[in-house]
Amino acid sequence: MTDMIVLKKYANRRLYDTQKSAYVTLSEVADVIREGKIIKAYDAKTKVDVTGFVLTQIILEEAKNNNALLPVPLLHMIIRYGENVLHDFFENYLEQTVNAYLAYKSRVDEQFKKWLEVGVDVSQMTQKSLRELNPLQAFFDQFPGSKPPEENED
Repeated sequence: MTDMIVLKKYANRRLYDTQKSAYVTLSEVADVIREGKIIKAYDAKTKVDVTGFVLTQIILEEAKNNNALLPVPLLHMIIRYGENVLHDFFENYLEQTVNAYLAYKSRVDEQFKKWLEVGVDVSQMTQKSLRELNPLQAFFDQFPGSKPPEENED
């Protein structure tokens, strides 16, 4: 089974999974993506790539069900500056930023799990131990005598 699912999008907004030879809902497509698969969608008539449109529809449906997915001020910025300022950010940096966050979160989760497995009382962890989890620590360590902003005394 391939990790790429090809969908045809028809004018009536229906999506057809070419691998299953069956129509699928946006919710089913979202579930497939959560399983780690990649989708590619194209317009059945014009053959134009509509993958971004389908993915945006999924996000909008999930936002509708959860009442909000993104903070309202960010949505205003996307509408206001989307074609100009934010396009470059979304195109070049957003994916990298989210991947970095997920990697950092995974490392922290793993460390807490290890602490719990050996019976360490996480509430008693020292500031030094927590400081070592700081993703910017290597940057601050380049400057002898400097401390991250939260450790500086006023």
